[in-house]
Amino acid sequence: MDNIEYLDNFEMALLQKLIGMCRSYDKLNNIFPSSEDIDQYWKGIAPEYLADAVQLVSDYPVVSVAWAAYLGMAVAHGWDSDWSRYSAMKYTDFYGSRGFDDMDEHIVADILNMPLGSSQAAHLEDMMRRCGELTVQLIRQEQIEPQSVMAYHIFVRAARAMYRLGAAMELERMGYKMQPLNIGQGLPS
Repeated sequence: MDNIEYLDNFEMALLQKLIGMCRSYDKLNNIFPSSEDIDQYWKGIAPEYLADAVQLVSDYPVVSVAWAAYLGMAVAHGWDSDWSRYSAMKYTDFYGSRGFDDMDEHIVADILNMPLGSSQAAHLEDMMRRCGELTVQLIRQEQIEPQSVMAYHIFVRAARAMYRLGAAMELERMGYKMQPLNIGQGLPS
């Protein structure tokens, strides 16, 4: 198995476990909502996010991956409300008043409009922490040499999975329901 296949398998297995955890919090149903626009946006901001997050891996490993989910939620919210404005935003526009350190609080309060002391925000924070802990645990189970090239690639995949998870959660929170298309049914012959 080559590295790409290994990384793809790791990311898909991680995402499946994260989805299962979110279902236990009633944050996701059976179909994972997504958008190509939101996925493409990640490609543009990922290098800056990863540069911030990698610096925190050793001291704050859960934060380093969990903030990607908050970022995914913010981007999905913007996709729904004003994509022309949000798609032009720079990564640093999602920073809080203390930069990366309080990005989560800024996104929750100022973008998602959840009061920080509310039960809804506390529930979200608990779920994000648990998803981050699960992600870190699964990364560690891979027993990859720390600070190696492969460790970086696993981290990149984990951050992308968390971003996609956050986006899916926000799409579902806003009422998006992804349904399979029955192409060919009901079409004139």
